[in-house]
Amino acid sequence: MIYAKNKDALAYRGIHPNLDLALEHITPAFLDSVDGLRTELKGGDVYAARFTYETVPPEESFFEAHRKYLDIHIMVRGDERVEIAPPEALEEFDRAEANDFYAYRGTAHYRLTLAPGDFLVVFPGDAHRIKMQTDGPATVSKVVFKVRINDD
Repeated sequence: MIYAKNKDALAYRGIHPNLDLALEHITPAFLDSVDGLRTELKGGDVYAARFTYETVPPEESFFEAHRKYLDIHIMVRGDERVEIAPPEALEEFDRAEANDFYAYRGTAHYRLTLAPGDFLVVFPGDAHRIKMQTDGPATVSKVVFKVRINDD
């Protein structure tokens, strides 16, 4: 997991070439250009989309994880609570392997608030629970990058 400020994104280059490409696009101009459609930077290996939704109470959220992709969550408007835990410490209740999606229930190991100017990188070993309210329901807008780092 990496939790940092957008202005510091380039400091995290060198982990994987696909991650480097995504980090280089954490700029105001690029984030403003992303809409709800898939914006491809490198075909199916690196792409981004904008999501706008209402935050929910914790009991309406669940953990998700991926095995081939990492996610970069970049808050544009509003804030949300996020929780992180290792998948092996959680109970899996659903999966869609073709979509690299695994759903879990359990207890968080880490908690943070994602606000404008922040980004969060969650790796395959980071199950993440998103969309949770901070001080009641709120509309948030964020850009999420999907970055392939594993082929198996």
